Amino acid sequence: MSMFHRQAGRYVAVFAVDEVRVLRKVASEVVGLLTDGFDHTDPVVGRLFPAVYPKDAPDTAEFRRYTEGDLKTAKIDQAGAILAALPDEASGEVRLDAEAAEAWLRALNDARLAMGVRLEIKDGTDLGEELDDAVAEDPGSSRVFQLSVYAYLGYLQESLLNALID
Repeated sequence: MSMFHRQAGRYVAVFAVDEVRVLRKVASEVVGLLTDGFDHTDPVVGRLFPAVYPKDAPDTAEFRRYTEGDLKTAKIDQAGAILAALPDEASGEVRLDAEAAEAWLRALNDARLAMGVRLEIKDGTDLGEELDDAVAEDPGSSRVFQLSVYAYLGYLQESLLNALID
């Protein structure tokens, strides 16, 4: 698995072809969710754009009216930063400056939040236990794959964060 490290003022990782494919798919799905599939009734959208005033729907709607477009554009741009930096369907090195690294962190966070909602992962969920249970039930299931991707994104996010603070 890839791990980011600092090298000559950049944040560098080498990705295998399978990692590139997974990251491209995840980033593309986030972009799709925020463009074609944008729906406030979707719990994922609710997680990415939470109500600022949960007990005051009119104030929340007013706040969204002024901020949502810019926030949505920023989230799309951040996912686009992942797509732009990755090699095209091949293994290869990714070199990020500080701004791109921060965009990656935010995009990875958005992807994990979205996946967490779909996978019903809560604050107290033990991911290792969840994955073990899914493997015991059906090792070839899509849930096993999705939980593995979720864990990988967390690992990658932590790796990049550690490189940034070192």
